[in-house]
Amino acid sequence: MKPPAYNNSEDQVQQISQEQGERNVAMAVCVQLAGRAIIRVVSRCEEAQDNCQLDLSECQLMQVPDAVYHLMRHTELKSCDLSGNVITKIPPKFAVKFSLISELNLSHNQMSKLPEELSELQALERLDISHNAFIALPMVTCRIPQLKRLLANNNSIIEVDVELLRHAPQLELVDLRDNPLPSRTHDHLQNLSMRLKIELSPRQREEWEDLSV
Repeated sequence: MKPPAYNNSEDQVQQISQEQGERNVAMAVCVQLAGRAIIRVVSRCEEAQDNCQLDLSECQLMQVPDAVYHLMRHTELKSCDLSGNVITKIPPKFAVKFSLISELNLSHNQMSKLPEELSELQALERLDISHNAFIALPMVTCRIPQLKRLLANNNSIIEVDVELLRHAPQLELVDLRDNPLPSRTHDHLQNLSMRLKIELSPRQREEWEDLSV
């Protein structure tokens, strides 16, 4: 005897209900995590109102929330740490809102470019863009008036404007280790080390250099 035809329908309903339940649980977890991230951001903004050092590292940020600019509108920040997030870009208004910072940490994100407006950061002395997705050293870094230390290691940088770097106003140290720099660029940067300290990984030999004559 064949089973009643409605059994398949009941099974489908149960399966749909189970899937819906799993989705609801997943959504609840996401909301909970997002809520925690928001609470963390607000809490750290409140701390920064006292010490003028904004630490938003490891906050699951995809961008700098507009609420942060609002919360910090009456605070003269001295440093900003945005490391360990998934930020892909910094908006132009960042330099306007946080114009007095002397240290900016953007490491361990997913950025591949910087806004030209960063050159307006008149007090910035230390910039960390390491562990990102840059393929060219951002030219704006050479136009930041007081920048002394530039950390750009562990990217995918193959392009560096050596002449622009040579004439950077105050640069003392540039860290370009662990980047796939072409041999010619690597050599030019080594020659530039007479002017400022440039940290480089050992030059990779070209294929033709390994050929025996």
